[in-house]
Amino acid sequence: MQSVAEDDLLQVLRSGPFNVALHTAIQARGLSLEALRRRLEEQGIAVSLSTLSYWQRGRTRPERADSLRAVRALEVILGLPRHSLLTLLKPAAERSSGVWLPVEELCPEPGVRDLLDEIGDRGERQLTGLSLHDQHVIGPNRELREVRTRAVFQAQQRGADRWIAVYHHPHRVLPTSRTARGCRFGRVRVDESSGLIAAELLFDRALGRGETYLLEYGFGFDETGPAVSEEGRGFRTPQHEFLMEVRFHPSALPARCYRTWRPDAQTALKDLSDLRPSGYHSVHFIEFGVTAGYHGMRWEWE
Repeated sequence: MQSVAEDDLLQVLRSGPFNVALHTAIQARGLSLEALRRRLEEQGIAVSLSTLSYWQRGRTRPERADSLRAVRALEVILGLPRHSLLTLLKPAAERSSGVWLPVEELCPEPGVRDLLDEIGDRGERQLTGLSLHDQHVIGPNRELREVRTRAVFQAQQRGADRWIAVYHHPHRVLPTSRTARGCRFGRVRVDESSGLIAAELLFDRALGRGETYLLEYGFGFDETGPAVSEEGRGFRTPQHEFLMEVRFHPSALPARCYRTWRPDAQTALKDLSDLRPSGYHSVHFIEFGVTAGYHGMRWEWE
C-alpha cells in the first residue's frame, strides 16, 4: 500500500500543481501542519499555520525569498526530491528547461536581489548556457588578480539581447577594472558592503530563436588584495558545459586543490575530488551536464 502511495506522490510531483503536490506529500508522510510548522521553526524559518494551509489549498503561493527558503526546507522535511516543489512554482511552459533556482538560493548576501532588481534581469531565461569557461588568476601574494569568463549562449526565444553577470569576491573586494569582448557593459550596480557587482552585458543585436552568441568579460583586482583560497560559480539552471581554471603565480603555488560543490548557499561546501595542478601552475576541472547549484574549487596553501 505504501509503494502505491509513493508512486502517486511521485506522479503528482512531476505533474503538479504545487498545492496538490504539497498536500499529497503531507498526507503521504502523515504529518500535521503543526508538526511541519514546528520543524520549520527549529530551522529558524517562521511560517504560520494559516500560510501552510493556504499553500496546500492553493489560496496563495510562496513567492518571497523567505517563503522559497521554507519550500526548500519542506522538501527535506517531507523527504522529497530536491527542488521538486520549487520547480512546480514555475509556469508549466518553463518546467521543461529544468530547475531554476532563485538567486537568493545561491548567493548568501542579501543585497544581490536589490542589485538585480535595479538592473532588471528580464530576458535571462530566454538564454541557455551552452559553454562557460571561468579563469581565475592568482598573484604572487596569493591574491586574486583577475577573473575572466568566456561564454556561449543559445537563444530560446526571439529577442534575447543581454545577459546579467554577477560576481562576489570571497573577501568582499570590489573589482578595480573590467573588460568586455563581443559585448559591452550596460548598467552596472555594486554593493560596497558585501563586495557584490552585477553588470548588464549587452549583445550587438537581438538574437533569433536558436541563434548562439559568444562573449567574454572580466573583472580585475588590485594587487594588494587579501589572499584567497576558494572560488566558484553558482548556476541558477542546469548548464551544458562548465570549465573552471585557476592559474597560480609560480611563487604562490598551493599545497592541495579540491573540486567543490553545494546545492545552495545554506548548505556546507563539499569536497568532491582532489585536483592536481599541471607543471604550468594551472589546475582545472571540466564537467558536462552541470546541475543547478554552486560549483567551484578550493585550495590549501600549507
